[in-house]
Amino acid sequence: MFLADLCVKRPVFATMLIMALVVVGLFSYERLGLDLLPKIDRPTITITTKLSGASPEEMETQVTKLVEEAVNTISGLEELRSSTTEGNSRVTAVFALERDSDAAAQDVRDKIFTILAKFPQDTDPPIVEKFDPDSAPVLAIVVSARRDQREITEFVDKRIKQPLETIGGVGSITFVGDRKREIQIVLDPRKLAAYGVSIDQAKTALDRQNLEIPGGRVTYGDSEKVLRTMARVQTAEDFGAIIVAAIVVHRHRSNLGRVFAGIERRIGQGA
Repeated sequence: MFLADLCVKRPVFATMLIMALVVVGLFSYERLGLDLLPKIDRPTITITTKLSGASPEEMETQVTKLVEEAVNTISGLEELRSSTTEGNSRVTAVFALERDSDAAAQDVRDKIFTILAKFPQDTDPPIVEKFDPDSAPVLAIVVSARRDQREITEFVDKRIKQPLETIGGVGSITFVGDRKREIQIVLDPRKLAAYGVSIDQAKTALDRQNLEIPGGRVTYGDSEKVLRTMARVQTAEDFGAIIVAAIVVHRHRSNLGRVFAGIERRIGQGA
C-alpha cells in the first residue's frame, strides 16, 4: 500500500516511474534476440541395425520387433516409429521434453545390449544415435545424365563432392543412389558338388586369401622397416587361382578357376 499511497500523493513521481518502465521496455525490445531456427535438443533417439541379405519380413520379425519391445519399456517414451527395408532396420524413439537426451540414449543402449544375443547371426551391432538438428542436410544436388551410373558417380565425386568438401563450414556430404565398382563371383553348384566343396569354403577362401594386413617391424642396425602382407587380388582373373581346398586322396588342389562359372564386373545393382 505504501507505493499506491505515494503515487496518489505524488502524481509526477507516478508518471515518471511509468515513463521509465516504458523507455526501458522499448530499449530492450529493439535489442531482443530472434532466431528463425532455434536450436532445440529434442530427446529423440534412433536405433539402426543392418543384416546384409535379409528380407524385409525377416528384419521385421527378428530385429525390428525385438528392438521395439525392448525400447517400449523405457520410462518417458511418447512415440515409437520403425522403418524396415531389405537388410536395414531403423527404429525412432521420441521421449518427453523433460527427459535428458543423454540419459535417454544411455537407457536405450542398456536395453539394446540385453537383446544382442537374440539377433540373427552376422547382424551388425545396432547404432544408437541422438537426433541432431545441425546434422540435417541443408542442400540437395540432383545430377542426371544419359551415361552409365558408374561414370555419373565418378563425375559427381571428382567435380562436385570433393570441391564442396574444401569449403569452410561443410560438415559432410553423403551420396544417395551412387554405384560403386564391384566384382561378383558366380559359383557353379554342379562343380562344387563334384569336388565336394561348399559355398562356405569358397567364401572363407576368398576372405583368407584376399587381404592386406600389417606384418610388424624389423630392426636391423640403425634402420627399421615396416612390413605388410600384400595379398590383395589385383585383377578379376586372379580370383580363379585362389585355392579353395586341398584334396589329399588325389594329391592335387582344386582352385576357384574350376568351380567358378564366371567372374563378372558389375557396378552396384546394374550389369
